[in-house]
Amino acid sequence: MAPSLLLLLLPLLAAAAVYLCCVRRHTGSAGALLLRREPRRAGAPSPPRDIWAPRLCGAGLRLFVHVANTAFGQICLLPFLMRLNNFSLMRSLDIHEDPTFIPEVAAEVTGDKSEAKSTSDVIKQLIDARSDSARNGFSFKGIKDYLECYRSGKLTPSQVAKNITAVLEDCDKSTPPLRAIVQWDREQIMLMAEASTTRYRNKCTLSYLDGIPVCLKEELKVVPYHHRAGTVYLGTEPETEDATVAKKLREAGAIIIGVSNMHELGTGTTGCNPNRYHKIPRNPYKPNHFTGGSSSGSAAAVAAGLCPVAIGTDGGGSVRIPASFCGVVGLKGTFGRISCHGSLPLSYSTVSVGPICTSVADAAIVYSILAEPDPLYPYGLKQPKATLSDMCAPDLKGLNLGVDWTFFKACDAEVLSICEKAVEHLQSLGANVVEVSLPEMEEARVAHVICILSEMRDFLQPDFNKHFQEMNLDTRANLALACQFTALDYITANRQRTRSMGFLREIFSTVNCILTPAVPCTAPRIYESDLLTGSSDMSFTVRSMRFMQLGNFTGIPGIVVPIGYSTAGLPINLQVMAKWWDEAVLLRIGLKLEQFRSQTKKPSIYYDILA
Repeated sequence: MAPSLLLLLLPLLAAAAVYLCCVRRHTGSAGALLLRREPRRAGAPSPPRDIWAPRLCGAGLRLFVHVANTAFGQICLLPFLMRLNNFSLMRSLDIHEDPTFIPEVAAEVTGDKSEAKSTSDVIKQLIDARSDSARNGFSFKGIKDYLECYRSGKLTPSQVAKNITAVLEDCDKSTPPLRAIVQWDREQIMLMAEASTTRYRNKCTLSYLDGIPVCLKEELKVVPYHHRAGTVYLGTEPETEDATVAKKLREAGAIIIGVSNMHELGTGTTGCNPNRYHKIPRNPYKPNHFTGGSSSGSAAAVAAGLCPVAIGTDGGGSVRIPASFCGVVGLKGTFGRISCHGSLPLSYSTVSVGPICTSVADAAIVYSILAEPDPLYPYGLKQPKATLSDMCAPDLKGLNLGVDWTFFKACDAEVLSICEKAVEHLQSLGANVVEVSLPEMEEARVAHVICILSEMRDFLQPDFNKHFQEMNLDTRANLALACQFTALDYITANRQRTRSMGFLREIFSTVNCILTPAVPCTAPRIYESDLLTGSSDMSFTVRSMRFMQLGNFTGIPGIVVPIGYSTAGLPINLQVMAKWWDEAVLLRIGLKLEQFRSQTKKPSIYYDILA
C-alpha cells in the first residue's frame, strides 16, 4: 500500500478502533454484538431494550463525526452501528398491512351531544378552586396567581413586564447563565403589557391568558425574532409572520416574553446546544444537569418562574421529556389537534405542538385556547371540538387505567418506586388498574426512529450540503445515520405504524388510558466538554424516548405530571396517554395525579415575578 494512502486511512481506522473499543467495553465481548433474527410473532410483546453506544464528546466526537460522513463511515462504520442498535430490524420483517404515512385519525361519532359543563364553566371552576400546594410550602406561580394580582390591583401587567425584563437581564448574567430565553425585546414586551393593563383597567380582557407571560420555542415563528430553530445559520432576518400558535396567544392577550432555547433542529433529547447563539440551558433544579430536549428552554423558563406557560414541539418526547426533567407539566395533544403552521417542518408525521405549564389546570386553559382546526395546517381539520368534560369530577370512578407492567418497569429503581405508588394513588380514587399488553414495542421504537430521522434528513438535505460546518457535531452525526435508511425501510416503518395504531384501537376499547413512567431516569449531568463541543450519547437518547415514542408514532395524546423527586432532588414525572382526541381524560387524571405529590420542592434557580 502506498505510504500516502496509508496516511489517509489512519484517521479512519483509528476512529473505527476507538468506537469498537468503546462498544466492546460496554458489551464485554464481541459475541454480544451479534443480533439474532427471529420470525415475527403477530402482535407479540417485544421487551424494551437498551442499546450499546459510548458517550462521545470533545476530540472523540469530532473524529467520529468526520469518519461517519466519509465513504468508510457510510459503507462500514454506520451500517455496523445500525446492526448493533437494531435499526435494521425493519429489513427482517414481513408486514402485509398498508402503510400509514400520517397518523391522522377520524373523530368518533357519538350519539350523546350533551356536555355536563361547558369548557368556560370548567375553566372558571379551575380558576376559582383553592390550591392545596400552598399549604405545603413552595408552589409555582401559575395563571391563577397572575389573574388574582391583576384583578385585585396588586400588580398590573406592565409592572409584571418590568419585573420580567429585569429578571431576563439578570438570569443570563448569573453563573452559570440560565439560557432559557435566547431572544427577547424589552419594547415588544412592554407594548403587549401596556395594552393588557389598559384592558384590565377598562374591564374588557380578552381571555384567561390576558397579561399572562408566555414564551415559545425557537422552532416556531414569532415576530420580530429570528426563526433560528437552534442553529446559527437559519433566520438571518427578523421574522415577519407569526406561527398560528403565536398569533392565537396574541389574540388571547398573552405577553410573549421571547423565544426559548432548544436542541439544535430538535435532533436530541438533552438540550445540549453549544453554539454561540444558544449555549446550554440549565436545569433550574440542578444547574449542573440538563433540562432535557428538544424544548429545553421552554421547560427551563417555566420551572425557573420566568413565565407560567411555554410552548414547545414534540416529535419524540420534546415537550414531555424536558417537562419531566424540570418537574413541570407537559401536554402533547393528538396529532393535528394544535396547529403546527409556522413551525419548522422537520418531521411532518410525528410532531405535535403542546404547552409546558406549572400545573395541569394551566395546561387545560392553554389547550382550550389553542386546540382547534387551522385552515393553514392540513392535519386535524376534521377534529372534534376540544372539551374539558368531567375534568373536575370528584374522583376517578368508572375509569380503567391500562398498565403493561413489563414495559412500565423498564426504568431506574428510584423512578419505578415513585411511579408505582402514584398508580396506587389513582387506584385509591376509584380507578380500575387493568393489566394490558403493548405489542411490538421494539418494532415501534425502530420504526419511529426511521420515520423521524428520514423526514428530518429529507427536509434538511439542502442545509446538510450547504451549512454542514455550521451545524453542531451531534446534529451531523444524527443526519449521517439518517442517510442509512432506505425507501424500503421508510415504507416498512409506516406499515408498522398501521399495526401499532391497530393494537392501540383494541387496547382503548377496554381501557381509558395507558400509564407509564415519563422518562426511565432523571436528568443527566452536564460535563465541561459539553459546553465546548456538545456531546452525542445515542444510548441516552434512545432510553429517554422509551415511553414517548408510541405517542409520536401513532399520534395519540399524552401528558406528563410531576409526582416526586429522586434522592438527589431531581424531578420524576408519570405519563398518561389516551386514545385520539381524548385529551379531556388526560387532564382529568392529571389533575388527580397532582394530589399525589406531598410537597413541591423549590428549584435552585427560581424567580418570583409576582413578589
